[in-house]
Amino acid sequence: MQHVKFSDLGSKAYKETWDYQEDLLKENTLIKAACRNREEAILPAEIPTIHHLLFVEHNPVYTLGKSGNTENILLSETERTERNIEYFHINRGGDITFHGPGQLVGYPILDLEKFKTDLGWYLRSLEQVIIDTLFEYGLQGDRSIGETGVWLDPGIKGKERKICAMGIKCSRWITMHGFAFNVNTELSYFEGIVPCGIQNKAVTSLEKELGYQVPMDEVKRNVKNNFQKVFNCLLIP
Repeated sequence: MQHVKFSDLGSKAYKETWDYQEDLLKENTLIKAACRNREEAILPAEIPTIHHLLFVEHNPVYTLGKSGNTENILLSETERTERNIEYFHINRGGDITFHGPGQLVGYPILDLEKFKTDLGWYLRSLEQVIIDTLFEYGLQGDRSIGETGVWLDPGIKGKERKICAMGIKCSRWITMHGFAFNVNTELSYFEGIVPCGIQNKAVTSLEKELGYQVPMDEVKRNVKNNFQKVFNCLLIP
């Protein structure tokens, strides 16, 4: 069973958190490079990389993935400035998304050589964490064919709505970026973009589906428990 260092960063600016992720990824990739330069052979399980799981809420920000389309940003720079929405073109997969207060963002920095070297498995596992969490609130989360993230009613045309977006980066099998779970998120911010570059599909939140604000601490606890179950790991301080 792998140990994963858990940190709740509270509310933190996007760029500061992005830089922190990059630092953690770099530390782990340097550890792996040093071990592989040694004369004696060393198994991946013996390399002293450190797994992390970060929880955070960001100030309003749009982030565009490395291959995303800027045409999916509907607001002008002036309009974004007037609404105090930051913007970053970043190095994860996926297209445009929104982060903001009331949204639980999770950034796993994991060495997949100690789990499974399969990015498809990794993304499906992240999705399962959120699907299992939604189940605890009486909601049937699901996957949408050909699209990452977690949806409600993805197979019913006109009713598809995304509740959790995902986008990752992986270097030397070390992951960064992760998931954005709409808990009590102000959904009007999504009107300024084409979320994830997907036309004619809605975005929702746990609050909207249940009809009441859900305590964030409760959601964090449930996501942490399900992360441990799905990844067969132990979160440690």
